[in-house]
Amino acid sequence: MPIKVIRLAEVASLFILAVALTSCRSGSAMQTTKLTAPLPAAQLLPSDADVEVQTIRFLGGRVERDPEDFIAHNKLAGQYRQRVRATGDVTYLNLAAKAARASLATLPPEQNTGGLTMLAQVEYASHDFVAARDHALQLTKLEASKSYPYQILGDALLELGEYDQAEVAFHQMEQLGGIQGLTRVTIEQRMARLATMHGDLNGAQRHFSNALTTALALPAPPRETVAWCRWQLGETAFSAGDYPTAERHYRDALIVFPDYFRALASLGRVRAAQGDLAGAIEEYEHAVRIIPDPSFVAALGDLYKLAGREKDAAAQYSLVEKIGRLNEFNGALYNRQLALFYADHDLKAGTAYANASREYALRRDIYGADALAWTALKAGHVPEAQTAIKKALRLGTKDARLFYHAGMIAQAAGDQSSAREYLKRALTLSPQFDPLQATIARKVLG
Repeated sequence: MPIKVIRLAEVASLFILAVALTSCRSGSAMQTTKLTAPLPAAQLLPSDADVEVQTIRFLGGRVERDPEDFIAHNKLAGQYRQRVRATGDVTYLNLAAKAARASLATLPPEQNTGGLTMLAQVEYASHDFVAARDHALQLTKLEASKSYPYQILGDALLELGEYDQAEVAFHQMEQLGGIQGLTRVTIEQRMARLATMHGDLNGAQRHFSNALTTALALPAPPRETVAWCRWQLGETAFSAGDYPTAERHYRDALIVFPDYFRALASLGRVRAAQGDLAGAIEEYEHAVRIIPDPSFVAALGDLYKLAGREKDAAAQYSLVEKIGRLNEFNGALYNRQLALFYADHDLKAGTAYANASREYALRRDIYGADALAWTALKAGHVPEAQTAIKKALRLGTKDARLFYHAGMIAQAAGDQSSAREYLKRALTLSPQFDPLQATIARKVLG
């Protein structure tokens, strides 16, 4: 059965109607994400940006005077990594990689586990998960009594889709790391992500809440970590269709860390879900000014399109491609985002499918399977799309976008019963999971 083509005017009108209906139905969804105890009130935390910049300048001077100062190289790589987390600027990733490799060129990993640790963490952040896994395994042998190698290993295994092994690594990390301080925060964050993968949104919320309260109890709560936990609580609520709670968490993250780019973009998304198109555009424009992440830029383009600003939308869509193709590093980092962008907008189906296929050959996680399924559908490979979407759903993840893709694939395969079931699940879980795609799901279902 051919995939139905939905015109933009229909999408825009249906989006407005759907938001109105969503506001009437959201009460039941909210029950899945209520906290058993109130979280501490959000408060502004001091910025470390000036200290980080001064430290980078100091360490840069040290390695310039003594290129073989491997300790300074390691510390410099760590500072650059922190800047990536705080700003989203991937330029710092290249600088961190350069510092880590300079350290290891001076002293090999056997005598320089700090350099190997930095390299593995940079590889993970750069989406070179195979290398990060291999170097983390090396670290588990060199630092057998330490917990941190198992954190890096578990993170890499999770991204590679090796979920059982990742869970083993995280439990090993917990046994070696104790239950206090930042180690406890890190463990709770990983347990939350595992819970999310397995469809346990209440468990994920509980673990993120534990991570947040533990981080706040530290003598000097790290601003980015606290903001990240509050943002993740918002993401969990959004996944369950609880848009008011999601908005509250995003705004709390912005109280802690003003201009936190992740929370700004998510606030734009939830305002769109609540029918505030102008407010959503404003938040996304703010986020894109800070960091033009392709997913933010694409979402802003979709909102411009819904608002009838066709030229502005086209400019954003063009920018998505430019960012993805800027250099080889960006190509690896944003490959999946670009493939999904093409598939969502019915562009370059062959390219999207080829990119998703190449990535899935190495990175066989559920979202890689989903990207392969969605791009295969758009490229006309329906049987392959059916096989891949089963792999994407294998953990029982509660994600409206996964259910939506499954529904559209079933519809293309002529399985109307499954199509209705999956599309209903998507729209029941999070009725406005995406301004354009949720409207298409509702149109096909109707």
